[in-house]
Amino acid sequence: MYSHVDAASFSLRPIFALLSLLTLSAGCAHTQGASPEGQPKVVALDIKGTDQVKASDIKEKIVTTRPPWWERLNPFGKPSYFDPNTWQADLKRIVRFYQAQGFYDARVEDTKQEPRGEDAVALEVTVHEGAPTLVTRFNVTGQEELSEEHRSRALEDLPLAQGTVFREEQWAVTKETVQQRLHELGYAEAEVGGEVRVDLATQSATVDLRIQPGPRYRFGNIFVATDANPQVNPRRIIEQAQGSVKKGEWFSESALADAQARVFRMGVFGAVKVNRGAPDREARTVPVVVDVREAPFRSVRAGGGIGLDAARQEIRVLGEWTDRNFFGGLRKLTLTGRVGYAFIPNITAAFDRIDTDGDGEDDEPNTSTPHGPIFQFSAQFEQPRFLARDLRLQTSLTAERGLEQAYNYLGGRLRGGVVWQPRPDFSISPTYNLELYNLNGQRGSVDQATAPALLLGCPEDSARAECNISVSYLEQFIELNRRDDPLAPRNGFYASLSLQEGGGPLLGQYTFVRILPDLRGYYTFGPKDRFTLAARLRMGTLLTPAGQDSAIVNRFFLGGGASMRGFNTRRLSPMSEVSSTSDQPADRLVPIGGNSLLETSVELRVKLFSELTLALFHDSGLAGIGPLNFGPRKDDIRLESGRVFGDYHYHAVGLGLRYATLVGPIRVDIARRLNIGQPLPIFRSTAGAPTTLGGLGDCFGLGVRQQTIVEDGVSRTVNVTRNYAGSPEGLCTFFLSIGEAF
Repeated sequence: MYSHVDAASFSLRPIFALLSLLTLSAGCAHTQGASPEGQPKVVALDIKGTDQVKASDIKEKIVTTRPPWWERLNPFGKPSYFDPNTWQADLKRIVRFYQAQGFYDARVEDTKQEPRGEDAVALEVTVHEGAPTLVTRFNVTGQEELSEEHRSRALEDLPLAQGTVFREEQWAVTKETVQQRLHELGYAEAEVGGEVRVDLATQSATVDLRIQPGPRYRFGNIFVATDANPQVNPRRIIEQAQGSVKKGEWFSESALADAQARVFRMGVFGAVKVNRGAPDREARTVPVVVDVREAPFRSVRAGGGIGLDAARQEIRVLGEWTDRNFFGGLRKLTLTGRVGYAFIPNITAAFDRIDTDGDGEDDEPNTSTPHGPIFQFSAQFEQPRFLARDLRLQTSLTAERGLEQAYNYLGGRLRGGVVWQPRPDFSISPTYNLELYNLNGQRGSVDQATAPALLLGCPEDSARAECNISVSYLEQFIELNRRDDPLAPRNGFYASLSLQEGGGPLLGQYTFVRILPDLRGYYTFGPKDRFTLAARLRMGTLLTPAGQDSAIVNRFFLGGGASMRGFNTRRLSPMSEVSSTSDQPADRLVPIGGNSLLETSVELRVKLFSELTLALFHDSGLAGIGPLNFGPRKDDIRLESGRVFGDYHYHAVGLGLRYATLVGPIRVDIARRLNIGQPLPIFRSTAGAPTTLGGLGDCFGLGVRQQTIVEDGVSRTVNVTRNYAGSPEGLCTFFLSIGEAF
């Protein structure tokens, strides 16, 4: 007997409480239905006899559900109620689902409804799966019209093949795959169909795949459909599309997608769609239609935000004005401004005071907790089609005041160069950069603790804790971005290389070469693409002539939610001691940056359900005072601190949650640094070997060891410090941000 199947058609407790409510609410966003009078709640749903099909896959295809395990913790969740009519329909859905998986003998053998109390029921289903239906013959007709090469490319590695279990979804994907491959080869009108004959007696399937390739076409003329009175000349749109769609070349769907990306990248359209027109069968050409809708050419944006980190907190307001047709020609001028106030390490810095005269009363500001205003104002200008279609001129001028853990600064930056982008995913940008700064080791508006000027990279004749510096350099930035999504990538890779050359004929006070490559890869696998493996590698080195130091604004810092998560923001770095009175050992040190960098991350992301993802990660990193190097252990700490897998190469493990939103995933990460390596090195401006400082070895204040000491007959309790990897920094970190770490 045959059955015909046709598929052609700073206490962390408040934060954790808030995150728990968000997670629970998100997890229970699935509609559970109203509360029908007299119907019991479903408290259990078991499907037995599932040896070849997962019970979880079946449960996703039926309406009757069992509340997830976290439902008991969510006071706003709604229970799932049992409806007899829906349940009977679900039993039929189970059988139909099995048939779609190739189990045409599957049936429901038994069902049970066990009352649990007065208003609850536990459901149990026992299924008989039977044997799967195998593809015994796979026939392809119509392939004779294709060349041997095209035939091989269209039919290789199909989801459905002879000897595999026949699944309806794979049959549909097989037809779609062959049709897409033919379109990519130039067969713009190719159609793929067919039928499957299933023999229920022998549990075998005969697959007949029919191909109608039609003629092979080349690209023809490009036409533009736009607004009634467009401000963008259609010739400019055609010019951009011609970067991917070249008249006379073989038609392909990927070329249309690239052309669409190129036109959208012009930045003046709210919607762009590139489609093929009706083919000219006599000329064997396909016209291309670019349909665009212009967006407003001027826009104003404003907003505000906060930055929260264990090493720094800030509040800020932002504003932006953009003219995308500045004096015509699609020139773009963008003016941006950001004004805020920063606190190091947190907002209590504005009120923190200490006892300086021993009378038991706090009478002076705590000089280890600076705070002050920050701002950044910039103007950016872009000239498209500068000398060539794929070349853009970009210039920017920025004035800024900032507050970092080791210093504050006031200055500006000038940047000018071009961007050559022959493809949407590839660009090369050579630029000239000039940076002028006043660096001040006095870190905040009320802070009297200073970082020595020499450790900031100031000239040796700087007698005060401040200096003026100028950095003049060339930079070449090369980028290849093949990720499927820049905010939450799941497949593809990213590679970039930054080369900077400063000083020499460019003048400036610093001669240096700075090299920073960045590699990232993403691979999604498993049932329903549930798992994503992501990895990142960054290696950097900053080379200077013998006897010359580097400027702190060019050095490498690690640590933070988008960096090595075993340290707080910029805290993985060579250190300088600025205070000896702070109760917290970590508050006595400030980061001064390094001349070498290594950063690795490996992260496994597991999708728990549609919006929530669990992440497990391992991060490692170093920021050394010397150049990046490999090989055996070095006696000189300056060289050893830049050695890969050396004593100052730190490691951390952790886990996190990501909740998907329209602006990217909301990310929560908790990391714990491993005790592998030495304490952070502390450098001084004077000659001498670097020193170290012990820490509390705590996790969010937990695990601090204390002891009682007696001084002058008075006993008091003090914290015990000890040396460990990365001390005096705490062992654990917490980050809340938007977007993936990489």
